[in-house]
Amino acid sequence: MKTLLVTLIALLPFMAMAQQHPDVYSTPMGVLVVTPVNHGSVMLKIKGKVIHVDPYEKTVDYSTLPKADLVLITHEHSDHFDKKALKKIVTPDTYIITTDSVAASGLPNATVLKNDENATWNDIEILAVPAYNIEHKRPDGKPFHEKGVGNGYILSFKSFRVYIAGDTENIPEMSQLGKIKIAFLPKNLPYTMTDEQFVAAAKMIHPKVLYPYHYFEIDRDALIKQLPKDIELK
Repeated sequence: MKTLLVTLIALLPFMAMAQQHPDVYSTPMGVLVVTPVNHGSVMLKIKGKVIHVDPYEKTVDYSTLPKADLVLITHEHSDHFDKKALKKIVTPDTYIITTDSVAASGLPNATVLKNDENATWNDIEILAVPAYNIEHKRPDGKPFHEKGVGNGYILSFKSFRVYIAGDTENIPEMSQLGKIKIAFLPKNLPYTMTDEQFVAAAKMIHPKVLYPYHYFEIDRDALIKQLPKDIELK
């Protein structure tokens, strides 16, 4: 019983994210439905198409979610590249975009994008952008996420642009992303950002709507006090 209780407590942050509800936005391409699924996973729906980002089955049974028309995978870590989750949503018609390391680890038919490369799918432009650590490193001195290995993604629904950062710190490249309507930024230690780095990243990107994700704990009131007033924190 003690082991079960400890396990449930450990899963509470993931369960909290899994309970979030979808938000609806108007874009030049139609209605966009945005659902934070759990941990670092996001689901988007537009024009009858379903986009899954980093599907991860820690607390969500992906067999209960819609099949994927498009899957984006940011990097090879198991909480982002989850083969069990993929088996439940990928069909023969699913288009997958990912990195070299993920493709080499078991998705040979995926389309690979390196940092700063782009692709177009169903009139949606998808730009791969850098995602990496500068400060936070492993005991051997290597960053938890090395530059050039992982991707963040910007999805452009015409002028309505959604940035899903992946695992990253507040890297300088964020200041060059252009206008962003919605941003998903990670906030957990030691793998991504401190509260201070999260706020610094938000100020650089300055989205209209900001979703913290990939977090273990969060003080929303404290973050709101530090963010520009015109950024809506979800």
